[in-house]
Amino acid sequence: MAKNVKELEVFYRQMLLIRRFEEAAAKGYSTGKIGGFLHLYIGQEAVGVGSIAALQKQDYIVSTYRDHGHAIARGLDTKALMAELYGKKTGISKGYGGSMHFFDKEKHFMGGHGIVGGHISLAAGIAFASKYKKEDSVTICFFGEGAANIGSFHEGLNLAAIWKLPVVFICENNHYAMGTPEYRSLSVKDVSIRAVAYDIARDFIQGDEVTKVRDHIKVAVDRARRGEGPTLIEVSTYRFRGHSMSDPAKYRTKEELDEYKKRDPLMKAHADLLQLGLKKEDLDSIEKEINKEVEIAVKFAEESEEPPLSWLYNNVLVEDK
Repeated sequence: MAKNVKELEVFYRQMLLIRRFEEAAAKGYSTGKIGGFLHLYIGQEAVGVGSIAALQKQDYIVSTYRDHGHAIARGLDTKALMAELYGKKTGISKGYGGSMHFFDKEKHFMGGHGIVGGHISLAAGIAFASKYKKEDSVTICFFGEGAANIGSFHEGLNLAAIWKLPVVFICENNHYAMGTPEYRSLSVKDVSIRAVAYDIARDFIQGDEVTKVRDHIKVAVDRARRGEGPTLIEVSTYRFRGHSMSDPAKYRTKEELDEYKKRDPLMKAHADLLQLGLKKEDLDSIEKEINKEVEIAVKFAEESEEPPLSWLYNNVLVEDK
């Protein structure tokens, strides 16, 4: 358990903001205000918040199509994020990217990526650039266990190992690759054991306690920053919703879902804060503040302008500004 109540309170705020943002996004999708794909991070909040808390401002983050939680944990503006989901010109990617393609150069948030596993080698490339330019920066790359079977995963790890790149590969194993359970797609359940083949460091942790996640990821980040090479970390977690909003998740039982909800990282942090002496009224106040922030984000998205049709021809060629 975290001993620093102020630190845990910060983490709790971030996780609660992610949870309420995602719930609002689900409502927007259900009412037809958000289109396309929508992959929610509900249940996995401690992984993103804990991992990104281990970083410094100059470090880079490469995410998957399930990128909302990572973006919020990095401090991207929730109004611009919600507007992106709504496809508005005020969105973080000006409405071009939608749910799977949040991006913020200033925050070193190098995008959500829709191609499963394809971004892992991109993360190795970013880390290579950092090392080549002698920058004091580390790249972390999130992906799911399904992506661990993609060729780009092995290519990225191999090059990162050969060149001792400052990168941390974080497998968020939520135990289902879309609707396929891990036992049907992984010959060995422990994804982190694959690090042995590339002679790099590895770790495996449960992802239900945010401070524990931060502590483990920080060890790997510090190792990378010292020039000691990459780490492959598997964090066992669980998504409480389907793969995307179009997925009813009938491939798992209610009993399984209920069992994992007992380990809800948000509720665990809430209970820990009470035990550490924070008053219920303080937690209720945090809840109101977060709800208000999400309400403002939704209002901003709904009232923002649609991008003009002429924008369809922008950013098509490399010389476009």
